[in-house]
Amino acid sequence: MIKTDPIARIDIYSGEKLAGLPQVESLSPEIRRDIRVVSSVLPFKANNYVVEQLIDWSNIPDDPIYRLTFPHRDMLFSEDYDTVAALIDRGATPGEIKHVASEIHNRMNPHPGGQLDKNVPMLDGERLEGLQHKYRETVLFFPAQGQTCHAYCGYCFRWAQFVGASDLKQKNRDVEQLTDYLRANRMVTDLLFTGGDPMVMTTRKLESYIEPILSDDLDHVQNIRIGTKALAYWPYRFTTDRDADDLMRLIERCVGRGRHVAIMAHFTHPNELETRAVEQAIRRLLNAGAVVRTQSPIVRNVNDSARTWSDMWCKQVKLNLVPYYMFVERDTGAKRYYEIPLVNALAIYRNAMKNVSGLARTVRGPSMSATPGKVNIDGICEVAGEKVFCLRFLQARNPAWINTPFFARYDEKATWIDGLEPAFGKRNYFFQEDIIRDWRDLEPLHPRGLVHTSCNGNGKRNGNRRP
Repeated sequence: MIKTDPIARIDIYSGEKLAGLPQVESLSPEIRRDIRVVSSVLPFKANNYVVEQLIDWSNIPDDPIYRLTFPHRDMLFSEDYDTVAALIDRGATPGEIKHVASEIHNRMNPHPGGQLDKNVPMLDGERLEGLQHKYRETVLFFPAQGQTCHAYCGYCFRWAQFVGASDLKQKNRDVEQLTDYLRANRMVTDLLFTGGDPMVMTTRKLESYIEPILSDDLDHVQNIRIGTKALAYWPYRFTTDRDADDLMRLIERCVGRGRHVAIMAHFTHPNELETRAVEQAIRRLLNAGAVVRTQSPIVRNVNDSARTWSDMWCKQVKLNLVPYYMFVERDTGAKRYYEIPLVNALAIYRNAMKNVSGLARTVRGPSMSATPGKVNIDGICEVAGEKVFCLRFLQARNPAWINTPFFARYDEKATWIDGLEPAFGKRNYFFQEDIIRDWRDLEPLHPRGLVHTSCNGNGKRNGNRRP
């Protein structure tokens, strides 16, 4: 049933404000204590739209959006929970609690997938902090003013952006540095603005980053992607916020300049699609010329059922969205609370696929965004008398690995690729033995550099050479 939304004015709740909400004060003392303890370690933030429109407070703690946005004691190991609780009970200073929290952060794999040690690119011998270039065609940019969100998801693999530690935060405000890098790497066709959430920025600030990308000498950057949870957590950003109209005009200008604008929307549960506000926001984006693609991890306690996914995909197609990715919860942060065995993730994906039409079968997954690339779980079968996971890369550091099948021994408890052993008695997977570890190591395919063929806005083919 479509919910009626109030007039939008955002109110943000975090820390003691989160614990002091009237809805929270009506919960049990145990739950309120868990909120205070766990939010002292992991970042949590909600807003009035999430609290008033998305959460069913008669179903706590089992409401899925509550599970997404509010702390639970099982997000921490019991010994860590007890340590922080004891500090709070004895009235420890914020500095003491922060010090202990920082130690816990460092044990939670704050930057998985080689984000800082393998993905940060170089230009003229200088590391470009706040950029990532893992896959040949795609650059990620972390605009400094967009490194927060309207509300936080407990499963977020970028939680380290939000804990206040400068050494863990990725950000950049130098658009000239970005454009210089793009000019020097003409194989790049896709630029993803990510965070945090770029949609927390004003349109004027977002425009200051996007407008330079529209110049003619950067026409090889054909696709502008914006990763955002705003459609789910603050859809008024696209409808009634003060500069929402300016945002639509910016998207229209990008499309008019021949760029494809992709809103990479994070929807984790069908309940996030059940308000008039989100329907209106989606309609405005589509009318402006953007394409909205959807993605989410499969997470325990929230969406770990085939019915939830099939309902969500069907609703998305009805709203003219493109279901895109089902991810496996990454090996970071509160993963022990949200992760499920790979066997279960595959079963949920396959059963959900059986209950949707072909228009919703655009989803790729379950996919693990691991250090070497996006590893898809295609199935479980028996090969040469051994039960195995059938795997392949959807994206990879080395483009030659893409769509190459490989096999791992069946393990019903494994939750991540690091928990899987190569099949057939092999010591390593093929990509671990490949001397080419990155697209940068490839031999040029043309005497003047790497030729990358792609479509421009007119459907013609371009040969973009790597300098």
